[in-house]
Amino acid sequence: MTPDQITYTVFGILLILALVFDLGLLSKKNTTITIRQALYQTFFWVGLALSFFVFMWIEEGQVLAFEYISAYLMEWSLSIDNIFVFILIFSSFSVKPKHIPRVLLIGILMAIVLRILFITVGVALVEKFHWILYLFGIFLVFTGYKMFVSTEHEEFDPHDTMAYRFINKYLSVAKHDGDGKFVIREKGKRMYTSLAVVVLMLAAIDIVFALDSIPAVMGISRNKLVIYTSNIFAVLGLRSLFFLLRGAVSKFDYLQQGIAVVLVFIGVKMLAEHWLLQWFDKQTMVLISLGVIIVCISASIFYSIFIQKPGVPEDMVDDSIQNPEA
Repeated sequence: MTPDQITYTVFGILLILALVFDLGLLSKKNTTITIRQALYQTFFWVGLALSFFVFMWIEEGQVLAFEYISAYLMEWSLSIDNIFVFILIFSSFSVKPKHIPRVLLIGILMAIVLRILFITVGVALVEKFHWILYLFGIFLVFTGYKMFVSTEHEEFDPHDTMAYRFINKYLSVAKHDGDGKFVIREKGKRMYTSLAVVVLMLAAIDIVFALDSIPAVMGISRNKLVIYTSNIFAVLGLRSLFFLLRGAVSKFDYLQQGIAVVLVFIGVKMLAEHWLLQWFDKQTMVLISLGVIIVCISASIFYSIFIQKPGVPEDMVDDSIQNPEA
């Protein structure tokens, strides 16, 4: 077997075992997840991702390993930003705390499948039409700028989105959660509960986020192995991160600006890569990217802890989401 085949095989085995562990032990129906449990689960997923980094270093070499960890950190930081929107979706549809773990898990599994399809198509297009990378670069610079000056989170309404309007138009939607069910029958008619709508909304919203994150990862590495594994590990860790940070994510007021700077940096790097490689070798470029990601994300989080953004309420999280035992 080639090193790539070995790495894919190990990744597949880890993925299956981790999902069995998650589905079997951490996803019991109608149970809430405490902060302590979420912390342990977060350690588990982050530890698994870092262990895979060590394995990639041994099997694939340090350049690909650093590309992987840079892409993973990029996706992980974007995941923190996603959590705010997920909180708003659960709050908007009044999802009971006991249903959140299962709904979030199914939504994330759907998101993984859709991301794999997006990545496959994106990589195929880049391999055939290399100039698409320049479009990605321009897109990332534009997106980063818009994100830096935007207050979109405060204005986001899940009921006022194309995804919700599409679901409401083509599916028969019940106005309740069906006591934990996704599909019910009312008067002999098949109906989808609000929980099913939330699952579809989570998957749809993740597609929107993928439009930023996948080009960003491709700006760090063109290697399929790096792109697939970093994305999947980051998304799998999103659920535990949600339960860990849901009461504090609204305090990261400047995280969006930190991510925006990283996106602009990666976009500029994609546009100027031909000239940059004349001055720096591949390994140096990867290390520079990793350094920029770590500095920008860390600085934005620490700055958020000590400096509150003007005009932002102290508590923007719904009590039913913030206090799962209520």
